[in-house]
Amino acid sequence: MIGSLATLKSHLEENNIRDFKSLKEVMTFQSSYTTIRKQLISIHEKLIEDEKNLLNTDLQHLNKTIETEKKLAEQRLIVEIENLKQQVALSKNEEPENLFAKLKKNVIGWSNKKILQNKERDFDKEIIKSIKNLVEIQQVKKNRLEFIETKFNQAVNESAQTDLSEIDRKKSVIDESSNYIYGALGEQKVVKTLEALSDDYYLINDFDITFFDAIYNKRDNEYIKSVQIDHILVGPSGIFIIETKNWSEKSIENLNLRSPVNQIRRVSFILFKFLNNDIGNFHLNLGKHHWGEKKISIKNVIVLISTRPQGEFQYVKVVKLNELLSYVNYFKPVFSKDETQQIAEFLLKINDQKTI
Repeated sequence: MIGSLATLKSHLEENNIRDFKSLKEVMTFQSSYTTIRKQLISIHEKLIEDEKNLLNTDLQHLNKTIETEKKLAEQRLIVEIENLKQQVALSKNEEPENLFAKLKKNVIGWSNKKILQNKERDFDKEIIKSIKNLVEIQQVKKNRLEFIETKFNQAVNESAQTDLSEIDRKKSVIDESSNYIYGALGEQKVVKTLEALSDDYYLINDFDITFFDAIYNKRDNEYIKSVQIDHILVGPSGIFIIETKNWSEKSIENLNLRSPVNQIRRVSFILFKFLNNDIGNFHLNLGKHHWGEKKISIKNVIVLISTRPQGEFQYVKVVKLNELLSYVNYFKPVFSKDETQQIAEFLLKINDQKTI
């Protein structure tokens, strides 16, 4: 994964966005945002319409259920009242044998009469109580149905709010990442262009090294703690350090944007130190010619995707994307296939370390 794309992926993950598998998916979402939003609203319009239909069906069933439960409750209470009346009537006809039995009869009779009075008095209340839960459910559904019928758009917006808020948040985060997107798009175009080279070339994307101890660069009087570059191309003619910039003409002329020249010079200096076995435990030994060791040429290249500044510049070659292959192929081969592979594997080993 190349620099800008890796940064973009990291930025999205930091914002808990993990559903994009490629740069193309991110860009498709960005360009289709308005359509996606409309589709979401349409989905929730359908959901609310379905809910309205379901509420109508539920209320019809509830009305029938309430009527059924009401009749059953009435029948049950009528039976209970009739039984109590019979018990009261029987207690009047019975003649107790002794005082204790008479007292007991009077207590039971009084109790049954009181229960009977209460049941007759609270008959309607008992019916209402028996269907209370069903009536409460019915009222909730009626209120919801009335809300949907009178404020349909509001119901849709409330239903879609979570989904809409999430895609709005994603759009905002992605819009903040526009520079990364343009950068990643440019980097992918460079990779696609370089695929036209023969298999004698090796492309290392996102060369990124951090040093435990900073490396001193006497030429620029600076300590280098880390280096990162979009691409390193290793070929028979040497090493090409390639930094991609997908800048507009306005950005190229913007003095506030950091020039990539210093970045590419630092990488070039560090690679020179590695190739001359001056850093760490890495040793490149290509074998010696009887004239001595072969020089490994390092060429610094900045690729501008659409436009480039006028003129030539020190330390770097600035080319447009459509000029890149011609520039690479301009140089004559100086390394054999095995030597080229050895250099590439050497640099890959360094890049795999990440921290040295």
